[in-house]
Amino acid sequence: MEPKKTEKADLDNKSFLFLSIGLVISLLLSIMAFTYKTYDDVSVKELAKNQTAVEEIMEVPPTDQLPPPPPKIQQPQIIEVPDEKKIEEEIEINMDTEAQEEAKVEDIKIPEVEEKEDVDQIFSIVEEQATYKGGLAAFYEFVGKKIKYPAQAKRMNIEGKVFVEFVIERDGKLTDVKAIKGIGGGCDEEAVRVVMSSPGWNPGKQRGKPVRTRFVIPINFKLQ
Repeated sequence: MEPKKTEKADLDNKSFLFLSIGLVISLLLSIMAFTYKTYDDVSVKELAKNQTAVEEIMEVPPTDQLPPPPPKIQQPQIIEVPDEKKIEEEIEINMDTEAQEEAKVEDIKIPEVEEKEDVDQIFSIVEEQATYKGGLAAFYEFVGKKIKYPAQAKRMNIEGKVFVEFVIERDGKLTDVKAIKGIGGGCDEEAVRVVMSSPGWNPGKQRGKPVRTRFVIPINFKLQ
C-alpha cells in the first residue's frame, strides 16, 4: 500500500502561485532596468565650469568716473558799428552833350535774301494755269483737223480716249509728249503726233514768273 501525501505537502497545488509571483518580480525588474537613468560626470563638471564663467562675466566692477560736463554755450557778442562817414568829396561827371547831339543813329538795312528757284522744276499745280492760245475749244478744233484715224483701228473697230501727257516750257513749247493711257491700234501714236505738232501755249506762272508745267489732256477716237 502506497503512502499518500497530505494536501499541504503537495507542491503541485502551489505551482501556479509561485509562477505568478515569479512573473511579477521579473516584470518589475525589467521596468526598473528601462527607467533607470545614468549621468555623465564629465558633462556635469563642464556645466558647472560654464556657470562659474557666466557669473564672472556678469559681475561688473563699479566705476567712480562721472559723466563729462555739458559743453558751455557761448553767447554771441554784439559789436556796435559806428555811423558811416559822410563823403565830403563830390564826384564830377563830365558828359559830352555836343557829341551826343550831333551823333545820329543810322538805320540798319538788312538785305533781302532772294530764294533761288529751281529752273528745271516742273509744276503740276500753279497759281496761273497754262492755256492754249485761243482756249481749249480752239485746241480741240486744231486736233480734229490734224488727226487721222489709223487704218488698223478702223479694221478692229477700236474706239476710246487716249490720255496724252506733256510739259509746257517757260516759252510755251511742248516737250516730253507721251501717251500715259491708250487704246492701241495706232491711236496712241497718232494722238502723240498731233499734240507734238500743236503751236505754242501760254506758259503757267508761279509768283508772276513763267514756269514749266505738266499737263494731261484726253483725245477721243470715235468711228463715224
